[in-house]
Amino acid sequence: MILTSNRTRELHDALKRRCLYHWIDYPSPEREAEILRVRAPGVDATIAARVCEAVARLRATELYKLPGVGETIAWARALAALSDEDADLDATLGVALKVREDLDRVRADGVLEGV
Repeated sequence: MILTSNRTRELHDALKRRCLYHWIDYPSPEREAEILRVRAPGVDATIAARVCEAVARLRATELYKLPGVGETIAWARALAALSDEDADLDATLGVALKVREDLDRVRADGVLEGV
């Protein structure tokens, strides 16, 4: 059995004693772009590159909830659905960030400027 955790709920000690832990880091932007090509093949390469760079910047920021690979895929698909490779990332930032304070911090700090 494989259990995954995003650390939002505590696991019982008896269960933790019976587990083998394996921590998986976030993929590099290059690896994430490869994953995106497989999971969302209809997404333009320019959109994929922008989203992967934006997500890497978000993960380098102190946030309550960092975006996972699933959010990267959803964000790229949302931008592709808009059919605009120059679409404003800020307008769709809620696809990647789910905590209001995170949205406010990223916008106030200009984390995505130039992406």
